[in-house]
Amino acid sequence: MTTRIEYARLSPGPYDPMRGLERYLASCTIDERLIHLVKLRASQMNGCAYCLDMHWKDLRALGESEDRLYSLDAWEECPYYSDRERAALAWTEAVTFVADGRVPDAVYERVRPHFDERQLADLTLAIATINAWNRLAIAGRVRPGTYRTAVTPPR
Repeated sequence: MTTRIEYARLSPGPYDPMRGLERYLASCTIDERLIHLVKLRASQMNGCAYCLDMHWKDLRALGESEDRLYSLDAWEECPYYSDRERAALAWTEAVTFVADGRVPDAVYERVRPHFDERQLADLTLAIATINAWNRLAIAGRVRPGTYRTAVTPPR
């Protein structure tokens, strides 16, 4: 696969605000592991090879188990996820596929007991941000396999 568009070289200006979003997300109200989990799930749904590579590596560096990573695509069927994570993953799917029926009230009602207003705003921002990155990477054919995690493993 050959990269189509080298965004950072051709249009570097928009990368600064996108990186600013990532800096915000790194210190927001949502746990880093959950942020990467929803980013990985959205990237699965969108078929973004580069982002799958990135968030898989970041989650492994954070100590995420292979069972949880291997089964993420079937999160509703597996016992490995907490109710909070399940709510976040349902929200991720609804926001990622917003054109397929908007974000249903039932999904909102499922997520609300687990996230206060600010946390839900941060979660939604994380989902919107990864969806933007996915679209850029897919359209530009950003080559997977080159990402090296900067995540520091937990002690």
